[in-house]
Order: sequence, then C-alpha cells, then structure tokens
Amino acid sequence: MPKVQLFNMQGASVGEIELSESVFGITPNTYVLHSAVVSQLASTRRGTQSALLRGEVRGGGRKPWRQKGTGRARSGSSRSPVWRGGGVVFAPKPRKYGFKLPKKVRRLALHSALSSKVMEQQLIVLDTLSLGEAKTREMVKVLKALQISKKAMIVMDDLDEVVVRSARNLEGVKATDVAGMNIVDLLQHDVLVMTKAAVTKTEEVLA
Repeated sequence: MPKVQLFNMQGASVGEIELSESVFGITPNTYVLHSAVVSQLASTRRGTQSALLRGEVRGGGRKPWRQKGTGRARSGSSRSPVWRGGGVVFAPKPRKYGFKLPKKVRRLALHSALSSKVMEQQLIVLDTLSLGEAKTREMVKVLKALQISKKAMIVMDDLDEVVVRSARNLEGVKATDVAGMNIVDLLQHDVLVMTKAAVTKTEEVLA
C-alpha cells in the first residue's frame, strides 16, 4: 500500500498515512483519462451555433430567369447555397455535445488521476484544515508553510465555506469537497492537497 507524509497546517510532518491500493496505487490508464476529459469538456459546450438552410432563408420563391434561352446556367432560386445570401449546406444547428461514460470507466479515471498524483509526488495530506476567518492571507500562510507555489486543488471531506472563500481570490487555487472532485480539475492543478478525512471519504466512495 502506498504511504505519504502527513502534515499539519504549519508544514511540519506529523507522521505517515497509508493509502488504499485500489484508489491511490494503480497504474494510471491514459486512454480512460483522455476519454473522461473529452466527456467532461464536451458536456460544457453550449452548442448554440446555428445557420439557415435554404428552406429557411427569406425570399427566393421566384425563379430568377427563364429556364432556357438566356445563355446562363439554369437557376430555380436566389437562395440556393451557391448564391450569395443563400442558405448553408448542412447548416449547424443547436445540439448537445455531451456524452456519458460508463460508471466503471468514470471511476477508473478518478483512480488513475489520484494514483498519478501519488506517483508524481504531487499529493499532500493534511491532518486537518481549519481557518479562523475567511481571509485570503490565512490561506496564503498555509500554502507557504506547505511550500506550494504552483496551482493547487484543496479537497475536504465536506465543503467548508470559510476555506472556500479564503481560497477563491488566489489565482490557480481551488477548494472543493470530495463530491466536487473531477478529472479536469485534478489534471489541471499541479498539487493536490487533501485532508486526512477527505482521503478516508474518497476511499469509501471510490472503493
């Protein structure tokens, strides 16, 4: 079973914690990670693009000129796609781009993302995370004590509004709970900071 150091808010090591092999110790599956990222990003697309087909363009009901005798190519409508101002061939219409992955695949993707953080030594586990007041400087003190200068994702067992409000003004820092973890955020942030309670809850949920 993988082991990582357990730190307090002052950045001092207070012991070790064993992690679940099935959640934090597997070999990351890059194909599944890619599929999960594509699925999540696709679901965020608005899909509002739209253009008019030739039957939806206003006008063009009259034949521009007679069929024969003019020396010009025959034409039935000024709203043909080959005319300026005409309709669009295979015009895009509003639609949803999102697609769902099987539950087991989504779970494997989370296992792979968490395991990659452990393998790359990008996981920091805190014994507890509690701030006295919702101040950005309080969160800055904790990050400096942990020697975090890159983008960091902070995960708690339950959402703590004081911690969330303290972190939201810091560029590249995001605070959430176990239920709010997702593949894109895990991969976009360089460091994953989890409380000991969040690790336990994650292992229970993803076991």
